[in-house]
Amino acid sequence: MSLPTVVTLKEMGPRDGLQNEARAISRADKVRLVDDLSRAGLSHIEVGSFVSPRWVPQMAGSQAVFADIERRSGTVYAALTPNLKGFEQALQAGADEVAIFAAASETFSQRNINCSISESMQRFEPVMSAAASAGIRVRGYVSCVLGCPYEGEIPASQVAIVARELHAMGCYETVLSDTIGTGTPGATRNLFAVVARDIPREHLAGHFHDTYGQALANIYASLLEGIRVFDSAVAGLGGCPYARGATGNVASEDVLYMLQGLGIHTGIDLELLIQAGNRISAVLNRPTGSRVARARQADH
Repeated sequence: MSLPTVVTLKEMGPRDGLQNEARAISRADKVRLVDDLSRAGLSHIEVGSFVSPRWVPQMAGSQAVFADIERRSGTVYAALTPNLKGFEQALQAGADEVAIFAAASETFSQRNINCSISESMQRFEPVMSAAASAGIRVRGYVSCVLGCPYEGEIPASQVAIVARELHAMGCYETVLSDTIGTGTPGATRNLFAVVARDIPREHLAGHFHDTYGQALANIYASLLEGIRVFDSAVAGLGGCPYARGATGNVASEDVLYMLQGLGIHTGIDLELLIQAGNRISAVLNRPTGSRVARARQADH
């Protein structure tokens, strides 16, 4: 299969990137990050999540962030919503789109959202119904598709069952997430080949963490499988509070640099993206997790 000419990067930095930070981040800094990303040309930004602040304190105040961002035409501002209450809050905040999340691992599902995979699907039904009534699109995540911190390797057939259910519920896009970053290119190609038997490739996306340094290779493998949508986080922000040792999402700057080298169009300005990553890294008082950004700093 030939490489696509256009790819969409969906930015996870403000939500998946910041949710695991130990120190408090001001609303102004969160708003500035979203605005910086908009200006860089990101067409889809996950701004925050409407979950219990008891479980994810860093995402408290997502409604205020949505209220303060400078919305740009053509950019989708999305939110993660675990249940109907979260969906209603996201709708009130003016989210353009929402996402729900399931796991391919029973143990991870219990540790992450305190219910079985089957029970999680039941929770999503009222969200899907309310979203349909409101005309809001829903994206569905499947966690631990290439490995689980509790169960180890997850069969692609098991991932396909969960992905198929989300697709059947009405998720316009199903995101296969390598939550702990243990996947390799061969396993990635096999995973998409198996899941694509039931779900058209244009309705699939990839979400890779870089724990083992395989994220870019896995994205390239996904491109060879005809996947054209990928999640990433500026400055390589992120991790997973329920997956010990999982490092950040693949850095948006690094993915963009690779795609540009392949002649693939994204509509994103690399220099502005690097600036956005450097600015939030300064707020967090640590170096950027993007190798491209670090290389550019060394050059200068």
